[in-house]
Amino acid sequence: MVITLSGENGFALHQELRELVGTFLREHGEMALERIDGEEAEYVRIQEALTSLPFLSGKKMVVLRSPSANKKFTEEAETLLAGLPETTDVVLIEPKLDKRLSYYKYLKKSTDFRNFPELDLIGLSRWLVQAAKEQGGSISPADARYLVERAGMNQQLLNSELEKLIIRDPKITRLSIDELTEATPQSTIFQLLEAAFAGNAKKALGLYQEQRAMKVEPPQIIAMLAWQLHVLVIIKAAGAKDAQQIAKEAKLSPYVVQKSVSIARKMSLSELRKLIADLLKIDVRSKRESIDSDEALQHYLLKLAL
Repeated sequence: MVITLSGENGFALHQELRELVGTFLREHGEMALERIDGEEAEYVRIQEALTSLPFLSGKKMVVLRSPSANKKFTEEAETLLAGLPETTDVVLIEPKLDKRLSYYKYLKKSTDFRNFPELDLIGLSRWLVQAAKEQGGSISPADARYLVERAGMNQQLLNSELEKLIIRDPKITRLSIDELTEATPQSTIFQLLEAAFAGNAKKALGLYQEQRAMKVEPPQIIAMLAWQLHVLVIIKAAGAKDAQQIAKEAKLSPYVVQKSVSIARKMSLSELRKLIADLLKIDVRSKRESIDSDEALQHYLLKLAL
């Protein structure tokens, strides 16, 4: 049996791997498991592991990480995997695969191919509700969404935050989320821009001060603002394309695109260019002159809110 684990959702992929390996070890023991890093191992080493018979066990499992890094393996994969002994199970871990290659097409067609894409806001919210239930707690869909928006899209981090919240109180509320978690700089930068574009200068400046209180320095804020404006330009230039298509073509998180669409629709490309140019001036001046970067950035936000 050959199983391929692929996709950019590292948390879900490694959860699946742990379950597969755990089930195998309970039946066959540690001596029957072999792990190989395809980025470091020579092809001969990989070949030997896959073709040799198990030692002191009725079966063996070979976990092969990123074997596509070995060119010889990708060239010989179809023949090598087709000739595996019946006593050998193989798990291939390939987070990023080039779909144009025959190697990908072979794995997709001829192995137990399991793909783990990154979850969007809705997917992560649903996962949090289910994960809380499995861990003996509870969280409402609305509060799960709030937690994602506050803590960010990293599923591993969200799982850690969830465990911490459940230890405090199995019934998770927005109040406990605010007390026990910290807003990620990236999500707050979006909220900052959202407030400014909505004309809420007071909220925008308050969020800026939160960033500074979290020790986020002006150059970092400039970089994050520039990145968010870049996303807005991509969305604006995409015209009538939907968020999922834009995210796929631009290789952005669907969550980031979905969050930014409403702002992008309210602005023209010329307005966005002007905002980028003004931010660039602040960045250049902060590096060449002795200016108060905090004051310059807050003035920039006030102009956005007008």
